[in-house]
Amino acid sequence: MAITQAICTSFKSEILQGIHAAADVYKIALFTSSATLSAATTAYAVTNEVSGTGYTAGGLTLTGFSVTTSGTTAILDFTTDPSWASATITARGALIYNSSKTNKAVAVLDFTTDISSTNGTFLVQLPTPDATNGLIRIA
Repeated sequence: MAITQAICTSFKSEILQGIHAAADVYKIALFTSSATLSAATTAYAVTNEVSGTGYTAGGLTLTGFSVTTSGTTAILDFTTDPSWASATITARGALIYNSSKTNKAVAVLDFTTDISSTNGTFLVQLPTPDATNGLIRIA
């Protein structure tokens, strides 16, 4: 099993088809090291999703959908870093998905190691939205 950080290939195709929109509901779900997530992931599924105190299957709704440009690069960002308060969980990665569109996959995040919280805040710090580091970039 492996989690490989990527923009999902299906998402790239679906952007060109006009399937995803700013008004849609985007979510982030956390997964254990037993999950297999990669560019080939097409939709959210509960298999190997994190479970524990303070976490609900399906994850959290992302807020602050924002699109900017830097030079010739377009950047999609969510302005509020997702966090789970008073959580006792361990996650290896995450999947961003569009719950408005039958849970279609958007992007896979690989934490590179297990991250844990014990009755504390589990925070996923999203990268700076710029042409080099932005979460989702089209150059």
